Amino acid sequence: MEYLIPLITLWAAQLLAAISPGQSFVLISRLALSNPRPVAMSAVLGLGVGTIIWSSAAIAGLAIVLEHAAWAYTAFKIAGGVYLLFLAVMLWRHSRDPVELDPARQKRMGPWPAFMMGLATQLANPKVIVFFGSIFVALLPASSPAWVYVVAVIIVFGNEVGWYAVVAMLFSVQKSRNAYIRAKTWIDRAMAGFLGLIGARLIVDA
Repeated sequence: MEYLIPLITLWAAQLLAAISPGQSFVLISRLALSNPRPVAMSAVLGLGVGTIIWSSAAIAGLAIVLEHAAWAYTAFKIAGGVYLLFLAVMLWRHSRDPVELDPARQKRMGPWPAFMMGLATQLANPKVIVFFGSIFVALLPASSPAWVYVVAVIIVFGNEVGWYAVVAMLFSVQKSRNAYIRAKTWIDRAMAGFLGLIGARLIVDA
């Protein structure tokens, strides 16, 4: 139970961050619109591999920081809460922004190029490691054993691949794509509210 609640909170916070529209969302939705579904799924797998790389790098850096500067744990916990609040505010502010998709401009491609595009998209986004670095410190106990971090990496990989697999399937079907676009504002605001609550709780606890 000591580690279960932090891991569940990590799962919820990172899933909400993954769901918030960004460059990965645009990539997968556009590929799903203009290519066969396996192509979009290959890009999803690329995003997942990029997530493993960034999250593992964040954990390695976290171990070094906590070993040499224990006081940094509280500072990073506050920083993680502030970052989640920032994400919540930005998500709320842009909730009315339209989903810009133009499949006519998208070139058809094979599974391997799509995989590499997904991997490159994730690795080229420095905000990902900032998020993982702050969220791991903020949510996981400082004395967590190695298996907790392994589970954390599995969680963020599963969230990334699971959500964008859903996006790939939804955007390959006209009705579900239109339904998401109509409900985007309220979906974004609901996610912003949850992220804001988690961020505020982290700051208060710290």
